[in-house]
Amino acid sequence: MLDLDIRPLAGDLSFGIRIGGVTLASLTDPERRRAIAALFDVHGMIVFEDLEPSNELQVSISTCIGPLKDHPVAAIARVDRDGMLGVVEIRSGPSNGGLVEVGGRERTHWLPWHFDHCYNNELNRAGVLRPVTIVEDGGVTGFADGMALYAAFPKELRDRIEGRDIVYRLDGQYDTMRFGRPADLKVIRPKPEPPGFAETAAAMPRAIHPAVWTRASGEKVLHLGPYMAQGILGMEDAEGDALFEEACQAVNRVAEQGCAYHHAWSPTEMVIWDNWRMLLCVSGNRPEDERLMYRTTIKGDYGLGRFENAGAGGAILSETMV
Repeated sequence: MLDLDIRPLAGDLSFGIRIGGVTLASLTDPERRRAIAALFDVHGMIVFEDLEPSNELQVSISTCIGPLKDHPVAAIARVDRDGMLGVVEIRSGPSNGGLVEVGGRERTHWLPWHFDHCYNNELNRAGVLRPVTIVEDGGVTGFADGMALYAAFPKELRDRIEGRDIVYRLDGQYDTMRFGRPADLKVIRPKPEPPGFAETAAAMPRAIHPAVWTRASGEKVLHLGPYMAQGILGMEDAEGDALFEEACQAVNRVAEQGCAYHHAWSPTEMVIWDNWRMLLCVSGNRPEDERLMYRTTIKGDYGLGRFENAGAGGAILSETMV
């Protein structure tokens, strides 16, 4: 296909591919860009390998899928405010993140399974990450395919959760995580928050997304994560919480049974993932290490999310990214 070097992602996974040797010059070809977009839609994620990474190449790869979405908060660090719309820094270092103990090891910037913008009514189409400073221990990003999760999920539990809507709120603190917590998770230091963040987040209406949705091509996607989840809409009681906890723990378990890929980063790579289909997790890294990633976000919306009570009574922080 247009001399693209296409290979499977890993093993016998049903999702994801690798594409090698893409260059900025090669992406001036509209047909090649359309081919990449079509491959992305089918496979859900692409690892671009053997690159000569640059901001320009990251933007060019991103815009194969759609227009970029800039971050609305001016304080978020941009890589180049003038020339590179939407390229932002994700920096983890010794003093700028929450700290947990999980798996018997201290980790900063650890994240459980989640999807981006779960706390908003709109879901961005995709994200693209590339590493700038990598760590030797940790710093692994996990990707779990919602189509594979749906197929592998215990049928009785899947039947009980399908058709339900899940409620999410902007709250990234570990100690308020209600569902899907690892049994050995210990919070050592909460995440730092900028002044006024907690008040702004508390004023936002809660967001609602379906636990399962159906793609235009007919495949069903199980798309729920424990991070920032408040429970099942209309079942925020002991029975509903027990059901949702069972579903979140099943996500944690089933994802590792052939539905997940864990990516250890190389400096010559970029990864793009479908935010309507994939879940993410981050292993975190040692507190003393620094890790820097550059990210772009691609506009879009699958049209199935909404705010509780149509957003009445709350201040909506649209297009926020955490």
